[in-house]
Amino acid sequence: MDIPQPTTPSGKAGLSALLGEPGRALVALDFDGTLAPIVDDPEQARAEPAAVEALARLAPHLGAVAIVTGRPAAVAVEYGGFSGVPGLERLVVLGQYGLERWDAATGRVSAPEVPAGVEAVRRALPGVLAELGLREDAWVEDKGRAVGVHTRRAPDPQGAFDALREPLGALAAEHGLVVEPGRYVLELRPPGMDKGRALTTFVAEVDAGSVLFAGDDLGDLAAFDAVERLRGEDVAGLTVCSASAEVDELAERADVVVPGPPGVAALLAALADALGG
Repeated sequence: MDIPQPTTPSGKAGLSALLGEPGRALVALDFDGTLAPIVDDPEQARAEPAAVEALARLAPHLGAVAIVTGRPAAVAVEYGGFSGVPGLERLVVLGQYGLERWDAATGRVSAPEVPAGVEAVRRALPGVLAELGLREDAWVEDKGRAVGVHTRRAPDPQGAFDALREPLGALAAEHGLVVEPGRYVLELRPPGMDKGRALTTFVAEVDAGSVLFAGDDLGDLAAFDAVERLRGEDVAGLTVCSASAEVDELAERADVVVPGPPGVAALLAALADALGG
């Protein structure tokens, strides 16, 4: 497969920099919806085997490779099947929007303490959902340092999502948290970290000369913003949208649009082929 060509001049420059000097390139990827298909039960999400295989072929040619996800780092590692994969010895997983970090080189996770507000929200949520008559329609995912409320299983997922936005926003604010909306999920988490900050910090750490970031959801817009800022700091950038029928915003902003996780896998494979992987 040929590498999908960017539709913007800055995207073309980002791809050219990645291919021209891969040893200074960072490839960073979201997990759910990008490497793994979106499923009704988040606990059943698994990375596309073809994507992991392609990433393992590509990674040895790059300066760095990272997964940037809202999931706990250890969960992303487990569901991605990343541990012990030949070629991914230098993989870094930035979980909980960068609050957690797993390094393949050590196999260990580093993370701060869970904020008190997260535990308070965890206790309050059942009552809030019951008051709204949504206890049977919404599914609560405990992410350790965040809590996600999913509505994908509800008879009217968008209606339940819309009904929850304001009360969950108030609950989060009461306990010093923020709400991050996604694809039929509202995540209550600590402020001060997002995928854009996580990506920017990691770019500086590895001294990347170029960065490719691929994502699918609203939480990935912060990473797209970071790529645009980095371009102004002489770091070439390429943004990739793993497209779905549920979110349009990323496709409108991306340099390259591919058809979901299979498209991401094909893109990674094409890059690996181009670099001799």
